Amino acid sequence: MSHSHDHGHDHSHPQGPLADASVRVARVSDAPAVGFVQAVVFREAYAAVLAPEVTAEFQPQSFASAWRTTLEGEAAGDGVLLVACAGDQVVGFAAVGASNDPDADDETAELLVLGVHPDARRQGHGSRLLHAVVDTARARGRGTLTAWPLASAEEVRAFLVAAGLEPDGAHRERVVGPAGETATEVRLSAAVAEPEPEPGAGASQ
Repeated sequence: MSHSHDHGHDHSHPQGPLADASVRVARVSDAPAVGFVQAVVFREAYAAVLAPEVTAEFQPQSFASAWRTTLEGEAAGDGVLLVACAGDQVVGFAAVGASNDPDADDETAELLVLGVHPDARRQGHGSRLLHAVVDTARARGRGTLTAWPLASAEEVRAFLVAAGLEPDGAHRERVVGPAGETATEVRLSAAVAEPEPEPGAGASQ
């Protein structure tokens, strides 16, 4: 998972960073681009918990193949893959679906992954993706959104907390390497249901 910040570099598009930015539902043809972005983001995200020879195994082709299979097949539950675009170029992605956590109910959605290419950060792509994730969850009747960022990913967690998600006390050890290496993940959650309209709201005066 990544976020919409970078490390002090300005990668604004010449005619303005937001003029051609958009978020849409992914197509099968987006799989290679999503795989490329995911490989870059995951190598960065797991650099603190995995050896370089392990993160080197994060290859665009394998991620792209997995996404192509998902996009070509029957959707599992209500999972949706979204992509952030700068013009026609895919620069970020996010996936949202039903939560499989033991304590989740039918109204809980999970932000499964979110990543923005390092060269496309500080342009709002992460925020637009997260807003689209919330809209997708709401459209499917979900009132709660959860996420499991790495405990070591302080900037990612800060981005999500700034957006309104908060630690809810749950954590887990996830196997992330071929030799059984694990990484700690801390769950964040937020209520995302549309607020009930106030009595009389919208009534003519």
